[in-house]
Amino acid sequence: MKKIIWSGLAAVVLMAGGCTSEESSTAPAETEASNEEKEAAEQEATPEEEDKQEDPVKEPEQEEPSYAAVEPLTGEGTNEASQARPLAVMINNHPDARPQTGLSEADIVYEVLTEGELTRFLAIYQSGHPERLGPVRSARGYFIDLAEGYDAMYVAHGWSPEAKRMLQGGAVPYLNGLFYDGTLFQRSAERRAPHNSYIYYEDALSGLESKGYELQKDIPANFYREEGFSAVSADSAEDVSVWYSDKYVVQFSYNEEDGTYERSSDNTAFTGEKAAEQVDASNVFIVEAPHRVVDEAGRRQINLEDGGSGLLLQHGEALEVQWRNEGGRLLPYKNGEKVPFQPGKTWINVIPASAGLEESVKDIES
Repeated sequence: MKKIIWSGLAAVVLMAGGCTSEESSTAPAETEASNEEKEAAEQEATPEEEDKQEDPVKEPEQEEPSYAAVEPLTGEGTNEASQARPLAVMINNHPDARPQTGLSEADIVYEVLTEGELTRFLAIYQSGHPERLGPVRSARGYFIDLAEGYDAMYVAHGWSPEAKRMLQGGAVPYLNGLFYDGTLFQRSAERRAPHNSYIYYEDALSGLESKGYELQKDIPANFYREEGFSAVSADSAEDVSVWYSDKYVVQFSYNEEDGTYERSSDNTAFTGEKAAEQVDASNVFIVEAPHRVVDEAGRRQINLEDGGSGLLLQHGEALEVQWRNEGGRLLPYKNGEKVPFQPGKTWINVIPASAGLEESVKDIES
């Protein structure tokens, strides 16, 4: 990463010099007296004039907005924090499933490989939600573990053998489209299965509630405000690519005006179903973890328990960190101290440790 170079601006002070001219020794005395009187008059100022000179116009100070609380998964200020239990939804990332619906409104998104070179998204919603979600895809065990870390309800359409055992064993509250296809889950006629399963957010909640699950929870937060970041030494990281393979590359480009990273996929802006829904995040957390293929279908086991190296992108800078699993959440640490996420949305990319950060994360121009 390129080191940030802070450029100091040189202050240039313009000095105004006074000019004098020689007076003729033969000038009339009346002229000299007149000049002296004029200078004396100019040096005198009325109290009103002095007050005007000493009281420059002050710009009104803009007060920082004051909030009664913060949203637990984004850290953003609010006057009434949501008590909604998080909803974690499996979102398809096959090329035939793009553009997806609802990703831009997720508080947290995990992107992890499933089979082959394809990733899948676990989109977690709590502070707000879209009207509709999808395409919804099948469950995997490590995504269930992540959902459990947020005490989230879990929505998928289908499951692997491992995920089936976990869900039927009560790992998390869940809703599976296999049992609600055509009722709670709707198929889009514009796409082919399995890339066309959608669910309305309110339908997901009603389905979960009908199964007796609690829809309200107290959720802990892990954030600090803008001024906290200046204490962290980091490298420049305005344009970063994450290589899952030669065929699938994710890009994050820093938007200084918004203070967020805009996501692209294979050099194409990653938007929602509506082109204006640019997917972005205040925090991009890239972590390496051991991956192992476990069956002929190419399914993987991914070790998200033991921690490892990570890279945290915030404010156009990259900080090398270690990640730890705390209660199912992947969190960044530096020198043994937790580095809380900045207020805003968070995108977490899990990459294979076999390639690691050195090979998988690059400047876009390199």
